[in-house]
Amino acid sequence: MEGFPNVVQPQLKEILNKDHALKGKWGNLHFKNNNPLILELGCGRGEYTLGLAKMYPNINFIGIDIKGARLWRGAKNALNENLSNVAFLRTRIEFIKSFFEPGEIDEIWLTFPDPQLKRRRKNKRLTNAYFLNSYLEFLKPDGIIHLKTDSHELFQYTVDLLEYNKIEILEAMDNLYSGEYKNDILSIKTYYEQKFLEQRINITYLKFQLAKKLVEIH
Repeated sequence: MEGFPNVVQPQLKEILNKDHALKGKWGNLHFKNNNPLILELGCGRGEYTLGLAKMYPNINFIGIDIKGARLWRGAKNALNENLSNVAFLRTRIEFIKSFFEPGEIDEIWLTFPDPQLKRRRKNKRLTNAYFLNSYLEFLKPDGIIHLKTDSHELFQYTVDLLEYNKIEILEAMDNLYSGEYKNDILSIKTYYEQKFLEQRINITYLKFQLAKKLVEIH
């Protein structure tokens, strides 16, 4: 991916305890515009990033993951489809604050992240208080976060955490594809989502706004 113009994959020394050169400058330096900026964290092959980019050509999207093989496929597809409003960032979510300045990001998508079901792994969940507080540092005021997951445990954990902290939940669905609910944005399906649906596993969806720092439930 070194030769891909839509991929950024910094070395650790570039971001460890320091800011990356693109922090606060993604619009000017990478996309060459001032359009809104949306992240997909743990994007895998980038199906959601690409799907959203096709729907909204006047919004910039960045898919973030640490798995190089998965990112390669998403980046290659974006190049083949001439999607100039798509970029991919190869890094661990733990370092994400090195890449974005306060108020730089409009929304965040979390699509089928590892639910980290073992109790001792709760601190790795991308919706725990630590990570949500990290996102708060670069989201616009009252920035939106979307969680789409097959894990009812992760869905309920996140709902409980938000309610415990009195955070406004805008939408919460424990079976996204039941009934008459239709939404083009939510209809985008990743590779893994297709597999889950074939196994008749319910897909859940959560949409909420972050307006303050959270504390973890103990």
